[in-house]
Amino acid sequence: MAPAQSTQTPWSRPTDSLNTAFLAGLRPALAGVAVPEKSEGMAAYMKSSMPFLGVPSPTVRKTVRALAKTHPFTDVEQLHGTVSALWHNASFREERYAAIMLTDSRLGRGEVGLLPFYAVVIETGQWWDFVDTVAPRLWELLQNHRTTMDPLLREWSMHPNFWFRRAAVISQLPAKVETDTQLLNDVITVNMADREFFIRKAIGWALRQYARTDPDWVRNYVAAHEGQLSPLSSREALKRL
Repeated sequence: MAPAQSTQTPWSRPTDSLNTAFLAGLRPALAGVAVPEKSEGMAAYMKSSMPFLGVPSPTVRKTVRALAKTHPFTDVEQLHGTVSALWHNASFREERYAAIMLTDSRLGRGEVGLLPFYAVVIETGQWWDFVDTVAPRLWELLQNHRTTMDPLLREWSMHPNFWFRRAAVISQLPAKVETDTQLLNDVITVNMADREFFIRKAIGWALRQYARTDPDWVRNYVAAHEGQLSPLSSREALKRL
């Protein structure tokens, strides 16, 4: 049975900075396409204390897009207010996925005003599904706001919270030929000695992804840092070469 819609209105921002129609419609829309018997398995896979409704990610995205088309956003301020409210007041993990998905829109892509939201996602989400979904948004910001993002990603690469460091390492995954190899080198180098699995995996992933564009650069990089890169990072980097 689908969860009942909450009758509370917990949004802390002024209503003129929220798309209240979207917020009111999202949970019923997700509940309408949920497969409740999948919810426990999804939560177990993600090791999530926040429950799932049982909606696969492609269906969440389709639902979010349809609802945003029905209840369009007026400006970036309203988008920021809405995704922040949705993130903080979510009862189900799919609602948090929806908040991140909303930033992947014509209105949100490359918008530096959403950077505080991405930082909140990393700081409070602290798991790979959230952090890895935010990473492409960081690349869009790097493209459009390099003087802000380049030093910020370098700062994040040394952050006490390793999830910020993971975000910095994988921030250029979509970059292809536009990859800033100096930045990639620098954010990886400061994390080579880290024993955290999610950092070592991220380093390997970032290198493997760039190897699709410049395999020689990656081969040379791994060879030059033999003994410094962890076996996991090296193995992942060279997996498809």
